[in-house]
Amino acid sequence: MVDFLQQLVNGLTLGALYALIAVGYTVVYGIVQLINFAHGEVFMIGAFGALSTQLVFFRDTTAFWVLPLMIIGAVLASVTVAVVMERVAYRPLRNAPRLAPLITAIGISVLLQEWVRLGYNDPLLFLGDWNPLDLPDAKRKIPFPDIDVVTGQAFDVSGVTIQRGAIFTLVALAICAALLWYFINRTKLGRAMQAVSQDKDTARLMGINVDRIIVVAFALGAALAGVAGVAQGLQINNIDFKIGFLAGLKAFTAAVLGGIGNIQGAVVGGLTLGVVEAMATNYIPGQFGGSSWKDVWAFALLILILVFRPQGLLGSKAVDRA
Repeated sequence: MVDFLQQLVNGLTLGALYALIAVGYTVVYGIVQLINFAHGEVFMIGAFGALSTQLVFFRDTTAFWVLPLMIIGAVLASVTVAVVMERVAYRPLRNAPRLAPLITAIGISVLLQEWVRLGYNDPLLFLGDWNPLDLPDAKRKIPFPDIDVVTGQAFDVSGVTIQRGAIFTLVALAICAALLWYFINRTKLGRAMQAVSQDKDTARLMGINVDRIIVVAFALGAALAGVAGVAQGLQINNIDFKIGFLAGLKAFTAAVLGGIGNIQGAVVGGLTLGVVEAMATNYIPGQFGGSSWKDVWAFALLILILVFRPQGLLGSKAVDRA
């Protein structure tokens, strides 16, 4: 029983991370029907934004009060990249064939990876060796700073080990989900998002600035991805330029599992996917079990959902059903 509870905790922790990223996918899809495959890299940029905030301003400080400032740095980095991405790459393709923005998203994903890999500690790239902020080389794993209270010795509850980073991730998901629900259902801007998700042309005739709403959707998704980037660093204690690719695919799987376009579905899908991974890793016997097969089982679940319930567990809905 203790082993089962341990795997359940591990799965919920992993699933909370997927859910934070998946909500970003589903918010953008609900507004513009675009699957932004560069969203995983927005998550990665958030992790590096948090790291940079700590290294540049609080390098020798591990106090808990640094954490909110790191989150702000992560959110600012992610939102900036997402807004520029929408304005430069996606807006000109809004009326193009659906394949064009999809290919563009894949190209942006590779571009952002290489930009961080080559330029994080060398902004001039090949023009000269210039690193005024003394940032580490992003071509290898970079240790994520320890922060008092949210990192350190794990808690033991009746034999079940609960990492401090896991508690942060679950609490962050609960707070972000509640704030997002309130924003969409209780604010004028959120109601404008509902209108745009239902009918852009009618919303425009009613005086809603559709371009502004789409930017807000990208910014909201990016903010959640930034928080997820901080959670990732606190959980695994290091980051690198590649963390966004697989996490983005898993978050996309979670969004489809719950119902693409459905915010509640993204949360349920993320948590479900995390639990399935943890249980499959621990309980499937023989050569098909173990951590090396967890990605296989995750994407096998995606295939099964697409075949037998393509609308997802909670159904595909617009943003207004948040």
